[in-house]
Amino acid sequence: MSVDRVEEVEGGESKSATTAAAATTTAVHYYSVAPGYRLNVRRGPGTQYGIVRVLPEGAQVAIYCQTPGTSVVGPYGTSNIWDNIANGEFVSDAYVLTGSDGYVASRCG
Repeated sequence: MSVDRVEEVEGGESKSATTAAAATTTAVHYYSVAPGYRLNVRRGPGTQYGIVRVLPEGAQVAIYCQTPGTSVVGPYGTSNIWDNIANGEFVSDAYVLTGSDGYVASRCG
């Protein structure tokens, strides 16, 4: 489903905006980063990719899709699963409390 028109009502006035953003019907779940860790966010699913930013301690992330990549040892074990948390942004699943050693989201396309 795509959104072609967004209407916002503010103070009795109607404001419209057109957008090409895709709307999704899938519920977004947030997962906690391991306590006491600042987590590197990378451009791709592996340690060879550049760091985009660093998540602060106590951060939570939405996982949009997951993909295999570099194997990483973290507080939640060893994993080659990488979580896509935003467009072009990945974190190692070994640092995210998903409650599973496997995939919890669809595979990235």
